[in-house]
Amino acid sequence: MYLIAGLGNPGRKYEGTRHNMGFDAVDVLIDRHRILGAGVKFDAMYGKGRIGADHAILLKPLLYMNLSGAPIRAMCDYYKIDPEEELIVLYDDIDLSPGQIRIRKKGSAGGHNGMKDIIRHLGTQNFARVKIGVGEKPSGWDLADYVLSRFPAEERENVDQAIERAADAVELILKDGADAAMNQYNRKS
Repeated sequence: MYLIAGLGNPGRKYEGTRHNMGFDAVDVLIDRHRILGAGVKFDAMYGKGRIGADHAILLKPLLYMNLSGAPIRAMCDYYKIDPEEELIVLYDDIDLSPGQIRIRKKGSAGGHNGMKDIIRHLGTQNFARVKIGVGEKPSGWDLADYVLSRFPAEERENVDQAIERAADAVELILKDGADAAMNQYNRKS
């Protein structure tokens, strides 16, 4: 069984912001695969279903971004999910251009507070992740203000396509492994 966790901030105030790309990609997977909501557990909304041949739990933490680790750790423990083999985290990345995605099998948090908390709670950075580009912070902007802002209309179509590609990448990771997904998606778009 896989745990697919999308990172974001809960509440309508944050819908459509740069920081909620992980939530948006999980929503695409939920719709595509008709994942039924199971409810709320461990401060996270989650649903269970199948993606292709694999059983999966799709999760959106209900705590703020920098507290994402505890719900993911609790879900891994409860369902006996090995994070190094069966966890995929989707999240925003300011080091990638809007519309670009990048898959990694492991790595540091790269300054992302949600990822820092997940790594701290899991005690490992060896888990798959799908990063969705939101673009570099403009000069003079506060980082928090930037990631909590919405995309301008001219970037929105490209970002929506990236969210779809991130969902495609998760499907490919489940079907053929992270290396196949990295070969297909780790290119500039």
